[in-house]
Amino acid sequence: MSKNAFLFPGQGSQYSGMGKELAENFTIARQVFEEADEALGINLSKICFSGSEEELKLTAITQPAILTASIAILRVVEQETGIKPEYLAGHSLGEYSALVCSGSILFADAVRTVRSRGTFMQAAVPVGTGSMAAMLSVEKDVLEDICREAAQGDIVSPANFNSPGQIVIAGSVSAVARAIEIAKERGYKKSMLLPVSAPFHCALMKPAAEQLALVLDVLNYDEMKTPVVSNVEAVANKDKNRVRDLLVSQVCAPVLWEQSINAMAAVGVTKFIEIGPGKVLSGLVKRITKEVSTSNIEDLASLKLLEASGC
Repeated sequence: MSKNAFLFPGQGSQYSGMGKELAENFTIARQVFEEADEALGINLSKICFSGSEEELKLTAITQPAILTASIAILRVVEQETGIKPEYLAGHSLGEYSALVCSGSILFADAVRTVRSRGTFMQAAVPVGTGSMAAMLSVEKDVLEDICREAAQGDIVSPANFNSPGQIVIAGSVSAVARAIEIAKERGYKKSMLLPVSAPFHCALMKPAAEQLALVLDVLNYDEMKTPVVSNVEAVANKDKNRVRDLLVSQVCAPVLWEQSINAMAAVGVTKFIEIGPGKVLSGLVKRITKEVSTSNIEDLASLKLLEASGC
């Protein structure tokens, strides 16, 4: 019997208008946005529905905005389709959406926490001193060696193992630039600097991890209805007592996305449903394994497609 997994996107999938159509058509989605507004004490709904690109790029706004849109879409999917996933996973920030879906963390707690997380991450490294780059067609071992050579006393390391042939590195501006040049010298000419505000998932984020730990210490963690495959280990977790430590570790550790998808496929997941703004994760899944089906839900049209598929 085939199994389903819900996937939740992270930073980089935001756009003005996300979640608006479903909020206009479904009370349950609108209620999620209203709950976020109340929890944060700001009009996050307005920013999601009609905010400027500049506003949505601010990490302290981006993170709660994507989480809120994802959970609003999730509630509609649950209400309208009744689909129950066997596994959950989220890319970086998306892991919080997965934990809300699992029942481990309350939505209001999650949205407040990720706003703090975004603030801590941005403050950890002054703007302009950190960088991230996508390195294409470089093998994991080779890239790790390139990063060691490029560091020269600075920090640079793999940050996201996204799919075969796509690994993102993060670190100081100078070290990332050196890694790109060394890769070119070794014949790996395809790389791309990413338009991010901070170097996520590397050791430069240690101050953010320490601050986030204090916030996570006071949250309540409930029993998980569905296991969440963590970014840090690429292993399904259903122990509520491990959630806090995994989220703290996630700030500095690389996102093991390719490994997470392969782990779910290995235990029989054949249908991956991306829930939230954008289609980035669906694209990555297709590059990781050809033996599964993918779909994404972010608006009325994609919801109708899912319903029509009988998934």
